Amino acid sequence: MVPQIDEQFVEWLVAPERLDELLAEGWRHFGPVFFRYSSMEWNGALVRVQPLRVVIADTSPSKSQRRVLRRNADLKLSVRPTRIDDERRRLFEAHRRRFTEKAPEALEEYLGGQPSVCPCENVEVGLYQGERLLAASFLDVGRCAVSSVYAIFDPAEGRRSLGTCTMLWEIEHARERGCRHYYPGYAFHESSKLDYKKHFKGVEWYDWQGHWRPLVGDGRAGEVQVG
Repeated sequence: MVPQIDEQFVEWLVAPERLDELLAEGWRHFGPVFFRYSSMEWNGALVRVQPLRVVIADTSPSKSQRRVLRRNADLKLSVRPTRIDDERRRLFEAHRRRFTEKAPEALEEYLGGQPSVCPCENVEVGLYQGERLLAASFLDVGRCAVSSVYAIFDPAEGRRSLGTCTMLWEIEHARERGCRHYYPGYAFHESSKLDYKKHFKGVEWYDWQGHWRPLVGDGRAGEVQVG
């Protein structure tokens, strides 16, 4: 039986090795607030939270993901220390209009006031069309793992699948750094719009009892089995 977990703590400075440990135990953070919970309410129903990670050595882009990369081959990739400025706030405002309920209020809610250094190193994986920022994802960097905290993209460019594209580049950045794991956040045991996070080779899920288990099945909504 899955234990009921709902915990949080505040930490302003976390060493890379400690971040690896926290991620491996299902913890995430927004700013200095670290949290983990095994269930939550989603669209009026109680769902079981399923932390995910990708084993870097076991992953490679699928056929559809390679198409996403080709579709965005005209964009320029930039990886730099994360900062929040007017350009990113404008992109965030456009991105947040996609949400019909529980819309986020500010990018700082997720990243805090000094995201590049507090509570750990964080880098922005950005995609540019010329000088225009189309998408940005914000990646925590540990010693042997990285974790995607949040991502924003221009909703007018929906055909590009920019969310998937930045995830693929985050995985590649993790590989270049010699990391073993990439944490894309969580999905649910139940089908939801977060199932796209399951569509990567080498995906594992956390069972809330200290074990990471391979995700069985193809990861598509309604067809996922866990065990």
